[in-house]
Amino acid sequence: MKVMATLDPSPRRHSRQARIGSRRRLSVVGILGELLITAGAFIFLFLGWQLWLNDIIVGNEQQTEALAFSDQLGGAAEPAVPEQAADYGDPVVAAVVSETTQFANMYVPRFGVDYVRTIAEGVSAANVLKTGIGHYPGTQMPGEVGNFAVAAHRTTYGKPFNLIGDLRVGDRIYVQTSDGWYTYVFRSLEYVLPTGVGVLDPVPQFSGLAPEQRILTMTSCNPMLSDAERIIAYSVFESWQPSSAGPPAEIATLVNGAV
Repeated sequence: MKVMATLDPSPRRHSRQARIGSRRRLSVVGILGELLITAGAFIFLFLGWQLWLNDIIVGNEQQTEALAFSDQLGGAAEPAVPEQAADYGDPVVAAVVSETTQFANMYVPRFGVDYVRTIAEGVSAANVLKTGIGHYPGTQMPGEVGNFAVAAHRTTYGKPFNLIGDLRVGDRIYVQTSDGWYTYVFRSLEYVLPTGVGVLDPVPQFSGLAPEQRILTMTSCNPMLSDAERIIAYSVFESWQPSSAGPPAEIATLVNGAV
């Protein structure tokens, strides 16, 4: 009897199954890859929105709000006498306000010809620093002998102090309250750890020393997108003028709405 030999189909079947399994694995890997790429694109777009476009929108809103607040403070009054000939004596010092209350505007020409932001009491990240500049409770008020210390974000939430590192010696910083205008002149930068609260002393970094000068201290995070340390900008008081005298000449055009 002649026995017919039959071919074992199992190798061919196994080969076909292996190719199908390989395609499935490749398909799963491809899908995962596409999902990761898509997720990365969304993250990139979100960061672009948060760190660029949203900051522009929020910054413009903060500027518009500050200019409107300037009108409430009486900022657009015409000068009563030539600025250079005026002597208004010691600056008026306003009373401390309650937490989150806006009480002043800050103008920094170095940050842009149209730069103005409101200053509110407190430095709460949730309530104050989202809307502009915050005043450290317990530090002095504008024009007061001692240390008028403020904080603001360098990135996000309109990044009010984004260009703090660009300040140059001699730059003027103007603070407006309902009483008038306080002019400070920038002097120096310092970098400290987040624990370096000595910058808030009445005489910065000299605890217990009685102040004799009027100082403006601006603080923000450093480097960009990090809170590893703080960048500190110190300015000294130069002059003040009441609201009735109108704004300082350098920012008069902005205050009067022509920018």
